[in-house]
Order: sequence, then structure tokens, then C-alpha cells
Amino acid sequence: MEEKPDDVPLPPKLRCESARCGPVGIIYNIKKSAVKSEVPDMDAEYDNIETVHAIRGALEAAGYDTILLEADATLPETLARTRISIAFNIAEGLRGRGREAEVPALCNLYDIPFTGSDEVALGISLDKAMCKRLISTYGVRTPHFALLTTASDAEGATLRFPVIVKPNAEGSSKGVSEHCVVNSREELREAVENGINAYGGAMLAEEYISGREFTVGMLGNGSDTRIFPPMEIIFRKNTQKDYRVYSYQVKQDYKQYIDYKSPADITPETCEEMKNAAKTVFDALGCQDFARADFRMNDDGEIYFIEINPLPGLAPGYSDFPMLAQFAGVPYSELVPAILYAAETRLGIANHCGVSAK
Repeated sequence: MEEKPDDVPLPPKLRCESARCGPVGIIYNIKKSAVKSEVPDMDAEYDNIETVHAIRGALEAAGYDTILLEADATLPETLARTRISIAFNIAEGLRGRGREAEVPALCNLYDIPFTGSDEVALGISLDKAMCKRLISTYGVRTPHFALLTTASDAEGATLRFPVIVKPNAEGSSKGVSEHCVVNSREELREAVENGINAYGGAMLAEEYISGREFTVGMLGNGSDTRIFPPMEIIFRKNTQKDYRVYSYQVKQDYKQYIDYKSPADITPETCEEMKNAAKTVFDALGCQDFARADFRMNDDGEIYFIEINPLPGLAPGYSDFPMLAQFAGVPYSELVPAILYAAETRLGIANHCGVSAK
């Protein structure tokens, strides 16, 4: 793959003076700290309000006017009566396997341009089993897996232990716990039953790859996509007996468990293979503007695609995507406007509504 230049295409500092233009609408779901649940990571995918304000600050510093729009049940009515020039979408959706598709579908319904992947790419990506089936047809290696809709399905799963068990349609390591790696049919059945009861959906069981973990970020579209060097998630210690899993609990307390390094200490050939695989997945799913793909490398140096997140978190100082961009020399203040600019360029509205240089 041809190496992209190190510079990230950034928008000029702009200010819309036309009455025809609306602000950038930042659409989000917020954590509900007042809502108590027996499942500690129930709202793991949602953002803290500090993240929303950080995105707003970065966009306004780049010259954009913004408005905040929460993706709750009133969003359809709000979008129908609110003038925005483009939606900066970070909303995870409210419910169901296709929840991440809710905001893009609404934006398309109301003919509102938006950042990020569309409803089809988001829907397929969130369904881990469906995504893996599709990606395997492109020759991208992924661990052998089984989709289990009931606990009894564990009896017929042809998997080699140890096996990692996680919800099939959740993100942000939701449902990935300190007990997610199992070593027997009985443990698999119990993990599947507990997962279905807690999260209300099918569970994905895949053969555990004992090795190093990496994540690769992508920014842009088509031949202009910049692929950041792989960032390694280095475990300081095991997280579950003999296993190392980038679980929800580990992410919450990452300073105790994890070191991050980019560029990773790998050969140029391995780096290129991982970047090629990430771009293949990005293109195969029709992802847009930005995404992050996760990989494991076994002891023989074989690269395995784990999953892709076309709606990666943007919490400054915490989320992997801004972290790996920072390692590549792109600070948060540039990264957020670059995502918006990638969408505007893709849509042909980079200088929409007669916007002039600030």
C-alpha cells in the first residue's frame, strides 16, 4: 500500500456568515449516572458530557459554530425543526442491534449531511458475527467463532479452547469481563447464559488468540485515507489468570494494567500487513471518514482481525483513537476538525454556503 503523507488534511479556519447556513450539530448520547443497573457497564458506549464539550471546543476553535443535540426520543422532531449545516455524529443509539444506525438513518431521511459511516456500515460492524463472515470473504484472517443465541448452543459449538465470550452486538468492551475467557464446555455454557441474561442478545464465542494486541486508526476516504501506525496495547500483567484481555474493567483502570506504544515494535512487513488489513475492512464495509480496527498477533506472528469500530470514542486522554492520532503527531485540536473536514470533502461541501476564510 502506498504510504500516505504524514500531514492530516485540515480545514481552513472558517466562519459561516450566510443566513442559509446552520451550525454544526453535534449529536450524542450521554451517560446517565443517575440510572442504576445491576450491569456495571450498561452505558459504557455512551459519552461523558466532558467529551461532548471537548469536541465542541475543538470545532469552535477551528472556526465552526456548533449546537448540541442529544439523540434521545425527541431527536426526530428536533432535526425536523433545527437548521444545521452538517451533523457531527457520535451517537451510539438507544436500543437494538441496529441502534448505531438510528442517527445516520434520520439524517438521510431529513437530507442532513453527517460525519462518519452510514447506517449500513454501522449496522454490519456492530454485529460482530456478521462482520466477520463478510470480512473473511476478503481473505482477512479472523479467529474461528460461533454465534450462540441460547446457552444450549454451546454444546454444538466446534471451537478450540480457550474461548473468549462477548456480546455479539455491543461496543466499548461492553460485556467483556474478567471472566470472559473459558476453558470448558460447561464454562462456555455458563458464560453464554450469563451474557444473554445480562445483555439480552446473542453471544459471540471465538477462539482466544494468545498474543499481542494492536489497534489501527484510519482518517479520511478513498485514496486520501491516512492510516495511522499501529498502536500496541501492552499489558503490564495478566487480567484473568493466564489471559490478557482488554476488558471494560481494564479500560476503566488502564493506568494500572496498560501501556500504549506507537509506532509498535514490529517489523515493517507486519506493520504493512496490519495497515492493509485495516484498510481492506474499512473499504469492504463502506466505512467513511474515520474508524479504528483491532487486531491480535499470535506467537507465530500471524495477524488476526478482531473487530472494527466505525464510531470510535473521542474522549480526549482516554479513547484509543485520539491517543493513536496523538502518537502520530495529530493533537486533539486538529483531529476533531479533520474528521469534519473529511466528511465535508467527501460530500463536496468543504466550502459550503459561501464560507470564507476567517
